Amino acid sequence: MSTPAEHGTRWRKSSHSGGQGACVEIAGPAAGAVAVRDSKDPDGPQLRFSSEAWNAFASAVAAGAFGEV
Repeated sequence: MSTPAEHGTRWRKSSHSGGQGACVEIAGPAAGAVAVRDSKDPDGPQLRFSSEAWNAFASAVAAGAFGEV
């Protein structure tokens, strides 16, 4: 799912997130960075990670490094 945002940023969240609204959205990679925000607070703060750091995190999640998610 995508939502347009300021400055052409396209935010996405998992299609598995359901309707509870308790999920994060990501945008990127753009300019070598990935942005993450709370879907319940789209105008709130964002976390930004380098593409390399985000890829390492996503790979660790997929490998089960943090247990079952």
